[in-house]
Amino acid sequence: MPAPLCLALIAALGFGVLLLWLELRHRLRPASPLRLDSHSWAVNEPATGSATEASPGAATAAITVDGVLRLSNPHARMEVMVPEVELRPTLLGKGDLSGVTITTRLTAAHPDEDSRADGYWAAYIVKSHKQTEARVTLTIAAPAGRPAAGAAEHQNDPLALIDTLWLEVLWINYGPFGRLQRRDGLLIPLRKPEPLQPATARWRAGEACQVLPLPTHLLGVLDDPAEVLRRYAGAVLQPGDILTIGETPLAVMQGRYQHPAMVEPSALARLLCRVFHPTSSLATACGLQTLIDDVGPARVLCAWLAGTLMKLVGSRGGFYRLAGEQARLIDDITGTTPPYDQTIVLGPAQPERTCRELARALGVPVAVVDVNDLGRVKVLAASEGCDEGLLLRALRPNPAGNANERTPLVVVRPA
Repeated sequence: MPAPLCLALIAALGFGVLLLWLELRHRLRPASPLRLDSHSWAVNEPATGSATEASPGAATAAITVDGVLRLSNPHARMEVMVPEVELRPTLLGKGDLSGVTITTRLTAAHPDEDSRADGYWAAYIVKSHKQTEARVTLTIAAPAGRPAAGAAEHQNDPLALIDTLWLEVLWINYGPFGRLQRRDGLLIPLRKPEPLQPATARWRAGEACQVLPLPTHLLGVLDDPAEVLRRYAGAVLQPGDILTIGETPLAVMQGRYQHPAMVEPSALARLLCRVFHPTSSLATACGLQTLIDDVGPARVLCAWLAGTLMKLVGSRGGFYRLAGEQARLIDDITGTTPPYDQTIVLGPAQPERTCRELARALGVPVAVVDVNDLGRVKVLAASEGCDEGLLLRALRPNPAGNANERTPLVVVRPA
């Protein structure tokens, strides 16, 4: 065998071994099987109460929020301990919330142990194929009648300034993998805007079309996409309309976001992130590691090598085409509206299937879109009957905006 061919075969074999090593190391890294989700959230409207220790002699108004956290262990054999759970709430609103206080209470509701009256979280073992729950109660209070800055119509009602609760759950997983810090966040809407009605909807004139941005509450994992679209768009839709939803709002409703603390950057991520443009969401180790976790290190490395070679011959964008759709869709921190600006948000899962299901539920074509203020419009997926040319013309001015407009839905109506 000629020496050059022999060297090429050795190099190819070595590269294959490298890819195999990267994949095995990635898949065998320490990980906990425990999963956290929640259900049964209820928000009780403000009620005036008696004096509290924090404000003796003063009446208070309070919002109470109740829900259930569920910890599940799908593993066939592994048992995992949860020695610590901490709740970290953050309030979002329309003005100064400095006079508002929030207290939390977490009560274990294990299937095989009695709850503690003092609220202490005793270390608990979640056995294989088992789950446990904890009841959450949050009390949001403010002295009744205290002036509030930021919104004249609510100057004597600080609680009326609040519309959203962002609840982070910091919990420890302890087992054969070591001790892992988990940090999950969920958004609980405290108030929702009234849906637009045909008589009050203000349509904007577009190129051979009309567009109507629809305001919603801040969306999160507790929301069902079909219910959100039906609530905020149902009254104004008519045959021939196309309903669009932004890719990031859909992704957060699917729970496709995580705090960077949940990401453990590999050496590959720390090395390759430096070659991307500083404004790219892949230019940080955690951002790129999120892509690696989604598609695997071998694909990312091969896409980078092939993309570099393609760039040398004048073909740009090769990495993003080869690494998959998520490479373009990942938003690193600061890339989305608060409170998701502190998280890494992936693109939505199965957008084509989602469009078909939403179109059947709403009775009009539905599209998932990615639009920015530079006039770039990308239709990620669309149900049957969507006119992509119409969408490109209608959405180029970015009627939904990319700041805090809270208008993730846009109705496009042909002129």
